[in-house]
Amino acid sequence: MQPLAADLAQEDLSMFGTDPLWLILLKAVFCFAFLMLTVLISIVMERKVIAWMQLRIGPNRHGPWGMLQSLADGIKLMLKEDVVVKGADKAVYILAPVLGAIPAFMAIAVIPFGPADDPVTIFGTQTVLQLTDLPVALLYVLATASIAAYGTVLAGWSSGSTYPLLGGVRATAQIISYEVAMGLSFAAVFLFSGSMSTSAIVGAQEDRWFVVMLPVSFLIYMVAMVGEAHRAPFDMPESEGDLVGGFNTEYSSIKFAMFMLAEYIHMVTVSALMVTLFLGGWRAPAPLSTWWEGANSGWWPMLWFTVKLLAVMFFFVWLRASLPRVRYDQFMKLGWKVLIPLALVWLMLVATVRALQIEGYTFADIVWWVGGAVVGLLLVSLVYDFFKERSDRAKEEAEAAKPEPEFDPMAGGYPVPPLPGQTLPPVPRRPSRQEKEPEDA
Repeated sequence: MQPLAADLAQEDLSMFGTDPLWLILLKAVFCFAFLMLTVLISIVMERKVIAWMQLRIGPNRHGPWGMLQSLADGIKLMLKEDVVVKGADKAVYILAPVLGAIPAFMAIAVIPFGPADDPVTIFGTQTVLQLTDLPVALLYVLATASIAAYGTVLAGWSSGSTYPLLGGVRATAQIISYEVAMGLSFAAVFLFSGSMSTSAIVGAQEDRWFVVMLPVSFLIYMVAMVGEAHRAPFDMPESEGDLVGGFNTEYSSIKFAMFMLAEYIHMVTVSALMVTLFLGGWRAPAPLSTWWEGANSGWWPMLWFTVKLLAVMFFFVWLRASLPRVRYDQFMKLGWKVLIPLALVWLMLVATVRALQIEGYTFADIVWWVGGAVVGLLLVSLVYDFFKERSDRAKEEAEAAKPEPEFDPMAGGYPVPPLPGQTLPPVPRRPSRQEKEPEDA
């Protein structure tokens, strides 16, 4: 096999790890402040947008146009009574919110806000608009997201109550299910970019964003990120209709606020990942990047990244305002029976196309090979469905020809109601008075 094609992104991480300590601390504080500010904006935006979609007023008391509503909510939660329930495992009960919130902050460290090959100047020192990068940056993001799940699980278990435990178990199954589909959608990006580094993945989208090249991976990730972030219509771990409040039922004050903070930070993280992996990262949209030469240099990339991030978060709010919560079994069926098989088939197709590209096949050859394989699979599926339908029809006719077994309402030792198609045996009746008179005579 020939070496990788020249259009694969090359990892060059030499610009990271050279900043002085004060600049590293400054960038870390900026990442923390960026997350907190985005969370404050997103909470107000969620209330305002949902109110606008439902023809309501929304927050309008705290600050101009109600823009300080989320800040007031945070202060209110901090001043509430901090309750520790009597039956809880106290150490784990207190640790769970911390374990849920801290990993949510960690993923932002590898998200690029600007190009790695065009540093900016901060107080006379040139640096990249990214805290750090790793050769396996996306694996680091998946690892931190998995650690955050422990906070939810331990919160439900340590509360010593039934409904929080159910919410924690639901969260475990949900995160495991949708992280598999999310990881498979990442794999297609790895194949086209040739790297797991976030800066290299954005660099590989110079000509075309991956949302155009990998639309199925984009759609799979879009569904998986909503399930991963526990957002409506997939907010099963805290579904108020059947769990009262889910894993955080027994929490109050600052501990409850940390769970809310972790949810919204997780939403910001998965939105930033979508922007980085599929929407060109810090790159300007197509019209700007073509006629404005400086659109992707200096501090402008941070603006494009923030606008895309807010657009994806608007999508989260739009979903919450539009769709009802699905049933839990439907949600798990979507993850295991639809998303994961679809992601596997799509990944095989992407790997085949990428291997043909690396081997030097032309676009027409790739279309013939892939199109022929798809048509062949469709023909095989059609023949299989035809014969399966005939077999099923024959079985139904054979079942219909069999005599209907007599229904026994006392099967199993207790009365059983009839199923559709079954009839109760005639009820024995006492002889009527007219039937008895001839016998008496």
